[in-house]
Amino acid sequence: MAERDANVESLMSSPVETIAPSATIAEAAQVLASKGIGSLVVGDEQVTGIVTESDIVEAVAEEMDPSRQISEIMSDPVVTIQRSESLQVAAERMGHNGVKKLPVVEDGAAVGIITTTDLALHLPDYQVSMAHQAEPDIVDGEWE
Repeated sequence: MAERDANVESLMSSPVETIAPSATIAEAAQVLASKGIGSLVVGDEQVTGIVTESDIVEAVAEEMDPSRQISEIMSDPVVTIQRSESLQVAAERMGHNGVKKLPVVEDGAAVGIITTTDLALHLPDYQVSMAHQAEPDIVDGEWE
């Protein structure tokens, strides 16, 4: 079991699944379903967004054409974290920004991802308060 002061690298999933911003909503849905995952980082060499199951569901609910690009539904800017930061910093960043998934970046590229589920499974006694919405000063994201 990871300790509270362990770093993000100790829990992150790697490699992270990425997809090009030009991919379609249908392609993203197929990757999510086939891999059994809940999100895709958008951008291979530079993180430009993140698309989640919820984004896909919302697009379907709005009757968006599944051939539209995921860049139209992805969340951006993306709140990220470095692999050397502590699990406590990751938990606080998630809570303060109301996000459940943090791409782990190095030089702007995704090298992994850490989720609230990862933290919950490995730090069961560590309580994280989630914000109802992101802090107002996060409009440009938190970058490495």
